[in-house]
Amino acid sequence: MAALVDKVSAELKASMLARDGARTTAYRMIRAAFIELEKEGKGEVTDERCVEALRRLKKQREDSIQSYEAAGRPDLAATEKDELAVIETLLPKLADEAQTLAWVKEAIAAAGASSPKEMGKAMGALMKAHKADIDAALAQALLKRELGG
Repeated sequence: MAALVDKVSAELKASMLARDGARTTAYRMIRAAFIELEKEGKGEVTDERCVEALRRLKKQREDSIQSYEAAGRPDLAATEKDELAVIETLLPKLADEAQTLAWVKEAIAAAGASSPKEMGKAMGALMKAHKADIDAALAQALLKRELGG
C-alpha cells in the first residue's frame, strides 16, 4: 500500500477527531479516489498513481471554482477552495520555471527538435523524464517559446 494512502487515512482520522468538517470532507473525497484506484485492477496502488489521482482532483476543483465564481456562487467556490488547499498539501512540489526551462532545453537537444512541428517529440522526452516533477502547461509554453512557436 502506498505511503500517501496511509497518510490520507491518518489525516482523515485526525480531522474526524478534531471535528473539522471541511478537512474531513476533503480527506474522504481523496480516500474515495484512492479506493477507486484499487478497484480499477491495474495493479498495486502506488504513490505515483495516487499523485496522478490527486492532480485530477486538483484540476476538477480549479474548474469548479471558476464555474462557481462565474455563476456568482462564492459560497460553493469557498468549499472547493478548502478542498483544493487540502489536496495541495498532499501533492509534491513541482519544479519552478527556471528548472523547467533547463529540462525543456535538455529535451529539445535529446529529441533533436528544431521547429514547432517537432514539439511533440520534445514534449514526449520531457514528460518521460520528468512527468511527476513538472507542470505540463508551463512546459508546453516554454517549449513553444524555445522552438519559436
